[in-house]
Amino acid sequence: MSLLSRAAAFAAAMVLTLGLSGTAHAAQDQAMVKTPVQTSAIFTQNTPDALSVPDDQAPANDFNSLAEAVAAHQDDATADEALRCVAGAVYFESRGEPLSGQLAVAEVIINRAKSGRFPANVCGVVTQRGQFGFVRGGRIPSVDEDCRNWRTALAVARVALADAWDSEASKALYFNRGRAPAAGIRRIAAIGHHVFYR
Repeated sequence: MSLLSRAAAFAAAMVLTLGLSGTAHAAQDQAMVKTPVQTSAIFTQNTPDALSVPDDQAPANDFNSLAEAVAAHQDDATADEALRCVAGAVYFESRGEPLSGQLAVAEVIINRAKSGRFPANVCGVVTQRGQFGFVRGGRIPSVDEDCRNWRTALAVARVALADAWDSEASKALYFNRGRAPAAGIRRIAAIGHHVFYR
C-alpha cells in the first residue's frame, strides 16, 4: 500500500472515528489487527459450505484500528443478501454500541453458521425462529438505507465477513444484555451493553 493510500485510509478512519459514538476503544482494538479479503461469494444462501476464504484471496491491506477497518469498508456500494442479513443483526441488536460490540454481534452470527448447531448460512441464522426479537414473521424489518447507523452496520458486517479484524468475542455463539445465561454456557467477553458467551 503506498504512503498516499495509507494517508487517505488514516484520514478516512479519523473522520469516521470522530463521527461515530462509542469508538473510544480504538487503542484496545489495535491489539487485534487482521487483514481484509473479498467477501463476494462468502456466506450466501445457496452455498452453505462457503464458510471459508479461498487461499488465492491474499490480504490486501492491514489496519491500525477497528475504526480504520470499518472506514475502509464503508464506501463499498455492493450489498448481497448475506451482507444485508448480518448488517441487519448488527443494526437492530447493537447500533449505538462501540464498534467492537457491533463486530462481536456480527461474529456471533457467523460463528453460528459455522457451528453445525444452527442454520448453515448467515441469513438462516438471523431469521431462525425465536432467536432474534427484531425478526418479524421470518423477515428482517426494512431500514432507512441513508441512515449513518445502517451504513456503519454494513461496513462492520463487511469487516466481519472478510475476517478483517479479530473480535474480543471471536468464539462467541450467544449474547445478551446481562441476563444470566443457560447452564453450561461460558462467558467470553462483555462489550458495551452486551455479554458474549460460548
